[in-house]
Amino acid sequence: MTTGVRRRMGVEERRQQLIGVALELFARRSPDEVSIDEIAAAAGISRPLVYHYFPGKLSLYEAALKRAAEDLASRFEEPQQGSLGGRLLRVMRRFFDFVDEHGPGFSALMRGGPAVGSSATNALIDSVRQVAYEQILSHLRVTDPPARLELLIRSWISLVESTALIWLDGRRIPRAELEIQLVHDFAALAAVGAAFDEEMTALLRHMLKDEPHDGPFTDLAARLITLAS
Repeated sequence: MTTGVRRRMGVEERRQQLIGVALELFARRSPDEVSIDEIAAAAGISRPLVYHYFPGKLSLYEAALKRAAEDLASRFEEPQQGSLGGRLLRVMRRFFDFVDEHGPGFSALMRGGPAVGSSATNALIDSVRQVAYEQILSHLRVTDPPARLELLIRSWISLVESTALIWLDGRRIPRAELEIQLVHDFAALAAVGAAFDEEMTALLRHMLKDEPHDGPFTDLAARLITLAS
């Protein structure tokens, strides 16, 4: 008869395990509702051992947030193939996958939680927004964005965040409808900018050039024409 021997984890391996356990718990409840004792129990170690790897809950939360932020930022990466509307829709689907998986943690991060307000946390949040901003610029093939375009993109990113937070409170609107609505919102903001700025007019024409007849931007245009008739 043989007995199982628990393998001793190295320092970095144990830290990564604790971060993973924390993220799993934060996905079900707000981080400020999760205790170190719960994290220790879920990881199968003692409370003092958690503090051996992390000075406190805040440092563990920030480490978990860093991993989540890297995951979220990666969801804005999209091959530059097909229409812009189609690309944005695929990005929105991956973004809402993340919101679905990390609901309470995402909400606590954006609305205020144990690590919100720290310089490290704010920098992580801003880094995700910057990745999203730069990704959209690359898809538009713009390196030196005019002021109206920067305003459009950053306003849209804020709209995506706030829409996700509202959706988490009850999920009263089907997720798929919100994903396509946010793509429509991007096109609508671009159209408003184009009405007042020649550079934005050229950009909008570029956006629509490769849009298929069944694409999200074309769909929005058809709906607006119906409303005006």
